[in-house]
Amino acid sequence: MIARTWRGWATTSTADDYQHHYDTAVAEHLRRVPGFRGAHLLRRHDGDEVLFTSVTFFASMDDVRAFAGEDPERAVVEPAARRALTRWDERVTHDEVAVALPPAGA
Repeated sequence: MIARTWRGWATTSTADDYQHHYDTAVAEHLRRVPGFRGAHLLRRHDGDEVLFTSVTFFASMDDVRAFAGEDPERAVVEPAARRALTRWDERVTHDEVAVALPPAGA
């Protein structure tokens, strides 16, 4: 499994807008991508801004390309996200998931 990690920053006044965009439009798009295995959006205060870290999981790099295109390291930042964010990483990272621990009792 591949973990795709990306970061974007928003002002405190537009952070909820970005989170809503991710939870609706991004989630809807990702769920249609073959090989999509889940995602987490992390949020924390970073000085005067809010830092979002998106970690999406795909079965393979071919599935990542189905989402991101032929340059899989290029960030996919839709216009609605660009309106809510002040800046973002233009490039993403990909890592193989070495260990995935299920929750206790699962």
